[in-house]
Amino acid sequence: MRLSQRYEIPHISTGDMLRAEVKGETALGLEARRYLDAGDLVPDEVVLAMVAGRIGRADALERGFLLDGYPRNVGQADGLDEVLKPAEIDLVLNLVVPTDMVLERLVSRRVCASCGAIYSTSTPPKVGWTCDTCGGEVVQRRDDTPEAIKNRLDLYDSATAPLIERYAKSGKLAEVSGAESPDEVAKALVAVIDEYHRRGGAPTQGSFQGVL
Repeated sequence: MRLSQRYEIPHISTGDMLRAEVKGETALGLEARRYLDAGDLVPDEVVLAMVAGRIGRADALERGFLLDGYPRNVGQADGLDEVLKPAEIDLVLNLVVPTDMVLERLVSRRVCASCGAIYSTSTPPKVGWTCDTCGGEVVQRRDDTPEAIKNRLDLYDSATAPLIERYAKSGKLAEVSGAESPDEVAKALVAVIDEYHRRGGAPTQGSFQGVL
């Protein structure tokens, strides 16, 4: 969200879109819930259809966009390339975090069921488990159990290794340590994007790789 606000471009999270469908109990949401509850990945064609619809909106067409956690595999990247033609992704940012740290962070994560604001057991809302932003209930995600997270991490690692290699070969990949504080990580990401911009690139279309 910090990058989206700084560069005034839409932040597009496939995880957020899927959870909205699940909460709304749409046909897509009911289908997706089976995968999410098991810690599995939702089929590529379903996610790509959502992404295509979102990046086709006026704000993304006019200002570009920041994809959060997408694409996650080579097949998704191929599909995204087709959707974007004749344009293409400008820059891919890969946050590198030790697996044990990711597991610890996700198990302790809590989110607002209404607005999606993120908290944790170590940094809870000011009053009970009520969101500081909108007053909604702050809960643990159904897929943030240790078993589901471990399965998701295993799937993520096996699927993204070839993807990272692909973007590295294209010269579009930049890796940043995600093990630091949120402020330090944000500062490092901004430095990478600004350097890209100084070299003549336009930081308007990018993919932010992370485990959601």
